[in-house]
Amino acid sequence: MISETIKKTKAYFCLDCGKCTALCPVTRYNKSYSPRKLVIKTVNSPDGNTLKDERLWSCLTCMMCQERCPSGIDYNEFTKLMRRDAKNLGFFGEPTHGGIFESLWKIMTAPKLNQNRLDWLTPDLKISDNSEYLYFVGCLPYFDQFFSDLKTDSIKIAQSVVKILNFFGVEPKILKNERCCGHDLLWTGDFENFKTLAEQNIKLLKDSNVKYVITSCPECLTTFKLDYPEVFGNLDLKFLHITEFISEKLSSNKYELKRVNKKVTYQDPCRLGRYLGIYQKPREVITSIPEIEFTEMERSGRNSVCCGTSCWTNCDRYSKLLQIDRLKEAKSTGAELLLTACPKCQIHFSCAQKDENYPEEGKIEIVDLTTLFAEAILKQSVA
Repeated sequence: MISETIKKTKAYFCLDCGKCTALCPVTRYNKSYSPRKLVIKTVNSPDGNTLKDERLWSCLTCMMCQERCPSGIDYNEFTKLMRRDAKNLGFFGEPTHGGIFESLWKIMTAPKLNQNRLDWLTPDLKISDNSEYLYFVGCLPYFDQFFSDLKTDSIKIAQSVVKILNFFGVEPKILKNERCCGHDLLWTGDFENFKTLAEQNIKLLKDSNVKYVITSCPECLTTFKLDYPEVFGNLDLKFLHITEFISEKLSSNKYELKRVNKKVTYQDPCRLGRYLGIYQKPREVITSIPEIEFTEMERSGRNSVCCGTSCWTNCDRYSKLLQIDRLKEAKSTGAELLLTACPKCQIHFSCAQKDENYPEEGKIEIVDLTTLFAEAILKQSVA
């Protein structure tokens, strides 16, 4: 299996140049970690020793390294496949939050799962069982419960999405029993349970008789657009991040929005940016809001830095150092708001600021872009 991974990811093309390691945000803080060393170690000794290496789980899978790799090595795929083999042998990373999310993912694979997911819908939010649009909510209802102490109010993102869709004349369908997309299972090496979740979600999506699936989570979007088709083939559905939907609507019509007199900066999610190449659409949404003053961080777009941890695994002091530096970078722009377009980015940065040692003067308000745009919506659209 390791020899197949080496071949599939072109790991044997490694020039040992070190560009991946020089760019790696983890290596900047944890000098013992190096993408280059893990690749070379595996190619030179494909006997499975790398599978026991705990550093295999330190990778953020942010894709920054392979953006610059002159040999075209797919380090993300290398990490994903190596973790799958490691998991099969009983080696795995350090789960965060007591492993509660790993338990949740596995619970969601139960065939007769019966959830209570729609309590967040308020009377003003209009949905329809006959819509050609489906909003895939993802894990937001669970995040809202697990991270109530952070006051991120994750469910407000879901409410904002429906409000926005309604504003543009769409009453979306929402599944009463959707499951996690399986992203984190896939990236923590649990391929079998990922497949189980994917099969269940694919059936739900196909049975829903819709044409478009809107997500507010870049990880859901990446899983649907890249990972599901790789395993199960074309799903014959169009998947969109909510910022793509908004941008398309704004480009074809004129809508009146409230003034929001704020200076903001924006965090590019790794999945939305480097994985899917969606950089401009969120910025079009930001600048469409009247009176918004938008300023970029020094490292933005394809050079944007990850929020510091992935898949609820291996969140350590190096993750916190990365997050703190990124928050300082956001604060240095003079922005009042740090806008995110990924629920996990909002959670991770909020968590970093909650640390008792984090300086009060260094804090910045963190708001999901979807929520901000929804607050700028007037009751009636103007064509």
